[in-house]
Amino acid sequence: MMEPITIVGPGRPYPRGATWDGNGVNFALFAGHAEKVELALFEAGGKREVQRIALPECTGDVWHGYLPEARPGLLYGYRVHGPYHPESGHRYNPHKLLLDPYAKAFVGGIRWSDAHFGYHVGHPKADLSFDRRDDAAGMPRCQVIDAAFTWSDDRHPNVPWHETVIYELHVKGFTRLHPQVPECLRGTYLGLASLPVIEYLTRLGITAVELMPVHTFVDERRLVEKGLCNYWGYNSIGYFAPENRYALSDPVGEFKTMVKALHAAGIEVILDVVYNHTGEGDHLGPTLAFRGIDNARYYRLKPDEPRYYLDYTGCGNTLNMREPHVLQLIMDSLRYWVTEMHVDGFRFDLASALARELHEVDRLGAFFDIIQQDPVLNQVKLIAEPWDLGEGGYQVGNFPPGWAEWNDKYRDAVRAYWRGDGGLIGEFARRFTGSSDLYGKSGRSPHASINFVTAHDGFTLHDLVSYERKHNEANLEDNRDGTDNNLSCNYGVEGETDDPAINALRARQKRNLLATLLLSQGVPMLLAGDEICRTQRGNNNAYCQDNEISWVDWEPNEAKQRLLAYVQRLVALRREHPIFRRRHFFQGRPIHGKDVKDIVWFDPRGAEMSEQQWNEHFARCLGVYLDGRGITERDPLGRPIQDASFVLLFNAYHETIPFQLPPFLGVGPWHVLLDTAFEDGLSPDGDYHGGEPYPLQGHALALLQLNAG
Repeated sequence: MMEPITIVGPGRPYPRGATWDGNGVNFALFAGHAEKVELALFEAGGKREVQRIALPECTGDVWHGYLPEARPGLLYGYRVHGPYHPESGHRYNPHKLLLDPYAKAFVGGIRWSDAHFGYHVGHPKADLSFDRRDDAAGMPRCQVIDAAFTWSDDRHPNVPWHETVIYELHVKGFTRLHPQVPECLRGTYLGLASLPVIEYLTRLGITAVELMPVHTFVDERRLVEKGLCNYWGYNSIGYFAPENRYALSDPVGEFKTMVKALHAAGIEVILDVVYNHTGEGDHLGPTLAFRGIDNARYYRLKPDEPRYYLDYTGCGNTLNMREPHVLQLIMDSLRYWVTEMHVDGFRFDLASALARELHEVDRLGAFFDIIQQDPVLNQVKLIAEPWDLGEGGYQVGNFPPGWAEWNDKYRDAVRAYWRGDGGLIGEFARRFTGSSDLYGKSGRSPHASINFVTAHDGFTLHDLVSYERKHNEANLEDNRDGTDNNLSCNYGVEGETDDPAINALRARQKRNLLATLLLSQGVPMLLAGDEICRTQRGNNNAYCQDNEISWVDWEPNEAKQRLLAYVQRLVALRREHPIFRRRHFFQGRPIHGKDVKDIVWFDPRGAEMSEQQWNEHFARCLGVYLDGRGITERDPLGRPIQDASFVLLFNAYHETIPFQLPPFLGVGPWHVLLDTAFEDGLSPDGDYHGGEPYPLQGHALALLQLNAG
């Protein structure tokens, strides 16, 4: 049994949270409208609340106190007193145990009951009522940590943007079925740090893993009652604590171990972070942390009806970025993950919501100004999901310099083009060359575009060529959830089939999509498992599926091994040739005083594309010449970068097209490096010369290199 703590000093208002200094623990909590803040302490097992201590000081809306008798491992929470008046935006209820927004670790999870809500569930006046039941028995405990860790010589890999290849994965789903990972480590941070996984990533050529949310999150009650969970994790409740369901016993130490191991292999760690909303939902949601600490300051409330929330996220609430203390919370969290946890960057979920100063999206909002000026954060990779669900929230191309963006225009153009849709060759060409129309106008580079064909949200690559309709019945929402705009095709049969012709065409289309992705200008992002034919059985919204639907299936077969080898070759080709990862956009003009431009688009007859041809709806074929002499860039030592020249031929039509190699490009020879019409992507043919036709089969892409020998 824990001895009562008898000594309480005034402490300091900063740093926030519970901070062990070697002698005791400082506690600090922002709660602007609170009348009293009690620190609730629990016995070592966490079952019983043994003491409540009123924090003795309040400085600038921050309540604080110092416990010289406290040590790491101490379990705690808060009970905050103040007005319960939802009509005015206040929802204080000291009967609810609250989580510390700055907690570095949590013990246990939520066991849902009506007691988690600040009002009487089912009451005629709904949230206007007041519930006095204590919910501590079903709440996690915050835990004081000792942050000491032996990082040795760990350092950020600092991979340049133009050399980056991102791999989006789920910590649990990636290794849960991996046969070479020790069973006890599967689905954990340490599983991701294991040698078989790191060797796999390095052989694939990955330079950065983008982890789906690892901030502590909660499973919505409605999902739990259906036997499901929030598998993806976009329901954050703790912005400093790594999710403990991916750990054996020490989430903080094990996460750091994972980062250290990945860094040793030269792989960066990017976190998918959800600062736009929390897991407390709308006005009928539970009281878990922010709502009971200072609802009116943490959340965007409707100005004329502060009982209700402004919801730009589709998740019930929106964090209030106009409030300095909330902005400080997010900045402190970001700096913590860089300085203490050594991560290398962030992908911001629904980032437009972070830019809303009033109602409109403000491109130069306070959040972006502060990050740009921050000496820690302006050195890491920053990626925006450049939209939210509010009016004016779609902001692709409008984020400030220094930011990269998920480019869904790239995704849609590449999917639709290879599906065979007409009238897209101009759009396809813009996306393939780095989307200068989106990013060039603000002085950004091709690497501002994070190119992707698939991501966690939507079909996997295999399903993209196997299903025309979503099949989300397992989500128990009558297949209503998930988008209907998939830009997919099943090529004759919905789902899996034994038809060899259909399977061959599907495999070819996967090769087309992957080659386009990895040879485009910009930063490619692969979805984990796409390179080994991962399927979600047609589910395009598997957010609640913590099972074989979402987990990567590592069971080998010939098709998986062939596609994996193909992707490895593509990534290596990109790494070896700077022409595919330029730091500056193509200019489309003559170079080095010669008549040949740095890029030339041509039609199947070998003639340069005319303005009229770009707008022809029936056109589904085009070629492009990339001159390796036209990079006009220098290496880190200041030496000019030179590369070979290449021709790419694209045919989204279903019949073979004899592509005339333009005679103005020279005699050659042009050596065939890649032809997706063949099952391993390698053509048995050898060299071609200028003026000769190349027989490009239907639904195929070919890559030829000048004087490759």
